[in-house]
Amino acid sequence: MRWALVGASTIARQYMIGAIRAQGGEIVRIMSASAERARDFAAEHRMPASGSDLAELLADNDVEAVYISTTNEKHLPQALAALTAGKHVLCEKPLALTLKDAVAMVRAAQKAGLVFATNHHLRCSGSHRAVRALIASGRIGRVLSLRLHHAVFLPPHLQGWRINAPDSGGGVIPDITVHDADVVRFLLGEDPVSVVAQMASSGLGEGVEDSAMSVWTMPSGAMAMSHESFTHPFAGSGLEVHGTHGSIFARDVMTQNPIGSIELVTASGREPIGFDRHDLYQESIRRFHTAVAGNGEPAATGLDGVKSLAVALAVRDAAARGVRIDVNYGDLH
Repeated sequence: MRWALVGASTIARQYMIGAIRAQGGEIVRIMSASAERARDFAAEHRMPASGSDLAELLADNDVEAVYISTTNEKHLPQALAALTAGKHVLCEKPLALTLKDAVAMVRAAQKAGLVFATNHHLRCSGSHRAVRALIASGRIGRVLSLRLHHAVFLPPHLQGWRINAPDSGGGVIPDITVHDADVVRFLLGEDPVSVVAQMASSGLGEGVEDSAMSVWTMPSGAMAMSHESFTHPFAGSGLEVHGTHGSIFARDVMTQNPIGSIELVTASGREPIGFDRHDLYQESIRRFHTAVAGNGEPAATGLDGVKSLAVALAVRDAAARGVRIDVNYGDLH
């Protein structure tokens, strides 16, 4: 498959270029708001064409799929333009700044008959798939609660708009809470019903929250507790799932890399759980290519992206208003 990159981003540089090429894809174009940045990026990564004109990129008949990793407020117009041009789209999360815009992107893809996917990498990890398999097997009985700890220190080279630009979709909630929402949905197979939350700004940035905690009510009656932050340098990350017959402790697994450990604790004792340590982004691209070929869905669909955004928006609203908020998923099914 021949790809074009919309956005000369850190995630593209560190993960997606290698993943696309490892899965047999070819990157034929890169664009950025800065033509100079795009040119340097193309030279660094051996791409034949670069520029700052989206229309020019989309007019290239060699381009079959587009990967979008620009700032969040640009996702909607860029994705809609790509879909109108007949390109399949893999878009970074959050899909958009509002639920209405995210739904519009999914509907445009449906109308065009094109694959539209959300790059939720965590559900592609061997560790999260192993946890989901343990839950599904009944090893821990009925799930009572799930705790997600995704509090990290945002490296200086990633700060920028994420901590200083609310109009661009900055803040820890759109950046990390969306991931945690997708993880909960992936592990439990159900959608949060309502949330209560608090958020805080430490002064790391300007105008956006850099820490959030929330509790979500699930249809099954289980509770999910989620903690996200940009300000915790030594906290580590992980998730716990507690059931009537056992608990799962997954440490250092809320990451872009295939690392961490899983331990199952039951009345029989403690049991380490092995898992496949494949590259998360290669798995995302593999599933995307397979979906384009007509065999199944991408790892995270556009609908998955809409639902993770809906939870994040509810968390921010609940924190801002100090009340319980029912999650609005729109009218997509």
